[in-house]
Amino acid sequence: MAVTPGRRAALAALRASGRGRRLDLALAQAARKLDDRERRFAHELLFGTVRLRGRLDHLLAAQLDRPLDCLDAGVVDVLRLGAYQLLRMEVPDYAAVSQAVELAPRRGAGLVNAVLRAVAKTGEDAARFPSRETDLAGWLSTWGSHPRWLIDRWLARWPGEAVTELVRQDNEIPPLTLLPLRDDAERAIELLAAEGLSARAVGRGTRCVELAPGSDPVQALGALPAIVQDPGASLVIDACVPRGASDPTGRSIGWAADLCAAPGGKALALAARGWRVLAADRSASRLRLLAENVARTGLPVVSVVALAEHPPVRGAAVVLADVPCTGTGTLRRHPDARWRLQPGDPAALAAVQERILEGAAAAVAADGVLVYSTCTLESEENEERIDVFLKRHPEFRLEPTDAVGPEHLDEGGRLAVRPWTSGFDGAFAARLRKVG
Repeated sequence: MAVTPGRRAALAALRASGRGRRLDLALAQAARKLDDRERRFAHELLFGTVRLRGRLDHLLAAQLDRPLDCLDAGVVDVLRLGAYQLLRMEVPDYAAVSQAVELAPRRGAGLVNAVLRAVAKTGEDAARFPSRETDLAGWLSTWGSHPRWLIDRWLARWPGEAVTELVRQDNEIPPLTLLPLRDDAERAIELLAAEGLSARAVGRGTRCVELAPGSDPVQALGALPAIVQDPGASLVIDACVPRGASDPTGRSIGWAADLCAAPGGKALALAARGWRVLAADRSASRLRLLAENVARTGLPVVSVVALAEHPPVRGAAVVLADVPCTGTGTLRRHPDARWRLQPGDPAALAAVQERILEGAAAAVAADGVLVYSTCTLESEENEERIDVFLKRHPEFRLEPTDAVGPEHLDEGGRLAVRPWTSGFDGAFAARLRKVG
């Protein structure tokens, strides 16, 4: 039986991801010649397999006489893809097994056949996993499919119920949401409906709308000026950035700088809030994505290639430092990220974030605002970075925000969006006023 193009593409993308390529980019490359049906199949198979890798590995390991990591990497990839089809997709057992055998390296075909047939018989038997009641960390790292070190880290900080809900959300397909740039949610829904698209207002303190499952984002972005953005990320600008001033003609007259701008969602949100925006990023290729969005929306954004540590601006009224981070608040959108992260990454990235904050501080005008933001949940990258910065820079003070509901704020008035209470991606932001 010939292997279907969607399965071949999923395997090629999985292998590329294993070599360090981002999952969505790997699939875009592997699936570029597929028709819509095969592309959708490959996407579900690939992202589902990576999302539930920990669970699949636990079930596969139970059928082996050696550790899974002792097998050839190509065999492991085929086993994972086959197991996901057996357990989570409406694929007949015989098709999932036979296609996996065809995909497997020749020397591993017999093993793949035997292991997947055994998995087909046992299924996702809960008894094969650690007990949720007596070994929550073990259950969350296997059934919940997250690295054990990350689960241990979270359980040391938050209640088990919160971590369990976070893990559950990470393993769900996230909704597709838009942030309208010129319209309120009600008007945005009307414009989308005129194009045959169904949407609903997200609410809960955000201006976002959620598209119905299966909606075409390209068609949606053609219906109104908007960006694809999670409600949690949208709250960063709404909570921490004041509205820009304008001249009598309505033209923005204040300058804001976004120092880590690509691909440009927050830079466009800044512009929609009444600012002329200088968008800087170290990646020229990623800034091209911003240029496309600027051309589509017509907002006043100028981009420049520059290092955030050495910003190409001084005296900006607003400076946004949306820094590189571990991204643990967005793992549902980037399922491969959980498997790439290492225990030392929060501390390593904290050093990068500290350098960017130092550069950003020099770009802020007197009485201006510095907004520091991340999409991580880790304290070393969030609260601790602000505490350290304020000790070094007495000319800045933390300025609490009340522009969003208290459910999205911590005790210090900083934005702290928690997935388990909001249903949004995680986000953190602090507004720092330059007073000296």
